[in-house]
Amino acid sequence: MKTYIFWVVVLCASFSFGQTLSGTITTPDGQPLENVAVFNKNSGAHSHTNTQGYFQLKEVSLSEVIYFSHIGYETLEYPVTTLSGLEDQTFVMQPSSVSLAQIVITPELNTLHQITDITLKTQPVKSSQEILRQVPGLFIGQHAGGGKAEQIFLRGFDIDHGTDINLSVDGLPINMVSHAHGQGYSDLHFIIPETLDDIEFGKGPYYAERGDFTTAGYVAFRTKDRVDNSMVSVEYGDFDSFRTVGMFNILDTERSDAFVAASLNTFDGPFVSPQNFNRFNAMGKYVFTMPGAQKLEVTASHFQSKWDASGQIPQRAVDAGIIGRFGAIDDTEGGNTRRTNVLVNHEKQLDGTKKWTSSAYYTYYDFELFSNFTFFLEDPVNGDQIAQRENRNILGFQTALSESLALGSTDFQYRAGMGVRYDDVNDIELSNTRNRYEILERRAFGNVNQINAFAYLNTEFDWGQWKLNPAVRLDYFKFDYENFLSETYDNQSERKAFVSPKLNLIFAPSDRIQFFLKNGIGFHSNDARVVVANNGEDILPAAYGSDLGSIWKITDNLIFDTALWVLFLEQEFVYVGDAGIVEPSGKTRRTGVDIGLRYEPLSWLQLYTNANYTYARSTEAPEGEDYIPLAPDFTSVGGIAVNDIYNFSGGISYRYIKDRPANENNSIVAEGYFVTDANVNYTWNHWRFGIIIENLFDTEWNETQFATESRLANEPAPVEEIHFTPGTPFFIRGKVSYQF
Repeated sequence: MKTYIFWVVVLCASFSFGQTLSGTITTPDGQPLENVAVFNKNSGAHSHTNTQGYFQLKEVSLSEVIYFSHIGYETLEYPVTTLSGLEDQTFVMQPSSVSLAQIVITPELNTLHQITDITLKTQPVKSSQEILRQVPGLFIGQHAGGGKAEQIFLRGFDIDHGTDINLSVDGLPINMVSHAHGQGYSDLHFIIPETLDDIEFGKGPYYAERGDFTTAGYVAFRTKDRVDNSMVSVEYGDFDSFRTVGMFNILDTERSDAFVAASLNTFDGPFVSPQNFNRFNAMGKYVFTMPGAQKLEVTASHFQSKWDASGQIPQRAVDAGIIGRFGAIDDTEGGNTRRTNVLVNHEKQLDGTKKWTSSAYYTYYDFELFSNFTFFLEDPVNGDQIAQRENRNILGFQTALSESLALGSTDFQYRAGMGVRYDDVNDIELSNTRNRYEILERRAFGNVNQINAFAYLNTEFDWGQWKLNPAVRLDYFKFDYENFLSETYDNQSERKAFVSPKLNLIFAPSDRIQFFLKNGIGFHSNDARVVVANNGEDILPAAYGSDLGSIWKITDNLIFDTALWVLFLEQEFVYVGDAGIVEPSGKTRRTGVDIGLRYEPLSWLQLYTNANYTYARSTEAPEGEDYIPLAPDFTSVGGIAVNDIYNFSGGISYRYIKDRPANENNSIVAEGYFVTDANVNYTWNHWRFGIIIENLFDTEWNETQFATESRLANEPAPVEEIHFTPGTPFFIRGKVSYQF
C-alpha cells in the first residue's frame, strides 16, 4: 500500500512539474510568427518560435503565467489552469503599435538587436546611407555622394569600406575580398531600404557563424518575406535630387508570396561640378512554404550606378581661396559599378526541435573607380589620377543543422554548419590614367582566386536564468594571385587555416535584466596580394576580445544598456589599394565603453541616445606616436521619434563625432562635427506625405577626412595636411507615397 501511494505521488509530481507547452503562434490571417519570445513569468524558462511559428516550453506547472511577446504585436498572456491538452495549441497574436513594453529580456546572445528592430519599424530607413546608421555606435562617411561604398567607423576602427566588419543580407555576403579599392569593400547600395525587415548586429569576434571580417563586429540585414500592400513613392529636393521607388505584391496565396521592387536615384549634389549621380535598383523575392514544414526563398537583385566626383580637397586650397568648399582640384574623378545577385535559401523543420537550413548564391560584380588624392605629387605634367578596376564572380553555399535537446535538467542546443565561398576576380587593376581613358602606367594588374571554406559548432547550455555558450569555428583559405606585370608567367599561391574559439556567458535573473560576459578570438582579414607578398607569414593576425555588460529594462518604457570591452589585435599587413603597396601596422589595443538609453514617456513618443568611448593605441610605437589614424574616440547618436499621433509621425536626430587624430602623433587633427536631421510625415487614407531635412541647422562639416601629402600645380614642394570631402549643407526634399 505504501509503495502504491509513493508511485501515485511521484506520478502526480511528474504531471505537476514536468509538462511541456507546445504549439504554433500566428497572425490573425494565419501567417506563422517567427522569433516570438515565449517566457514563463514564474520559473524564468523561455523559448522562441521557429520559422513555422512552432515552439516548445518545458517544465510548465499549474497556476503559472506564460507570456508571448513580439515587436509590433500585443503581448499575450496564457494562465496555466490545467495540465491536460498543453501540446499542439494554436495562439493568435494581434498587431499593435510598436512599443518598448514588447521587449522581453531573456538569456539570449543578441537581445540588444530587438531595440534596433523597434527603431527600424518606428523610423523606416529613408536612404541607403541610413542603413548602417541603424546600428548603435556605428558611424559612416560618404566620399562620393552615394557612388562609392561608405567609410565605416566602429569601436575605434577606421574600417575603411569594410575591412573589419562582416556584412550580409539574407545570408549573402556583401564584403568583397581582395578588392581593387580595398580589402572588404562593401557597397550596400544594391539594397533597396524599403525592402528591409530586420537588422541583426553584434559587436566583437564572439559569433561562430560569422567568420571573415568579424573583428569589430557584424551586421546582418534581412529583407521582407512578403509585403502587405503595394507602394509607389516619388521624392524630389535640393541639388536636383530625385528618387522614385515601387514595391509590388505580385503573389499572395496560402503557400506562396512574392514581390518585386525597383528604385531610381539621381543627384547632382552641392558641388561646383555636378555629380551626375544615377543609380538603378531592381529586386524580386519569392517565398514558398512547402509540405513537410519546409520553406524556400529565391531572391534576385541587380543594381548599377554611375557618378562624377570632386574628390577630397586640401584645406590649404580652400583657405587660399583657390577653390570653395564645394570646389575641386580634379573634377574628373568618378566611377561606375554594378552587381547582380541570385540567392536561394531553404529551411526544413525535421521535427519539433531539429532544423536544417541551407543557402546557395551567385554574384556578378563589376567595378571602375577614378581618383586623384595627391594631384601633381607623382606626375607634375599629367597629374596623379588613378584607375581601379575589376570584375568578379562569387559563388558559395552554406548549410547548418540545429537541434534542441534535454540533458537532464539542462536544455542543450547546438548548431553545426559548414560552407565555402569562391571569388574569381579578373583583371584587377591599379593604373595611372589621364582623363579616365588614357592609361599611362599599370602599377598592379592580375587575377585573384580566393577560396574560404569553413565549419563551426555553436553550443548553448541553458539553465533557465543562465546560458553558457561555448563555440568554435575553423576557417581555411587558399589565395592565388596571377601577376600580369611579370615578364614570365607568375602565379603565386598560399594556404592558411585559423581556429576561432568563443565562450559567452549570459545571466538573466528576470525578464527585465540581463548580464553578459562575451569572449572570443577572431582574425584580421587580408588581401590575397598581401598574403603572397609575405609568403603566407603573419597574414591572419589574431584578434582577442572581451565584453562585460548588461541590458536593463528599468520600467516597461525605459531600457538602459552598457558594455565595457577590450580588443587586442596582433601584427597585421594591409594592402593599400590606392598605392599598390603593402604596409605593416603593428599590434594594437582598443578598450572602450558603450552606453545606450531608450525612453518611451508616451505611447507615441520615444527618446533615444547612445554614446561610445574608445581608447585606441598602437602598442609597439613610442608614447606620443602611438595614435591610430582616424580612430574615433567618442561618438554619440540620438534623437526624438514621434510615431503616428493624429496621423503625424517623424522625428529629429543627431550624430556627433569628436575631433580625432589623423596621423600617428596627432599633429594633424580630423575635426569632429555635430549634425542634426529631421523629418515629418502625414498619412491620409492610402497617401503619405513627407518632408526630409538633412543638416537642419546648415552646419559646416567635413564628412570624410584624411591626412594626405599632396602637391598643387603651382607648388614647389608637397604639403601634408587634412584633405576632406565636405558634408552636405542644409538639404530639404519632399516625398509622396501611395499604398494600394
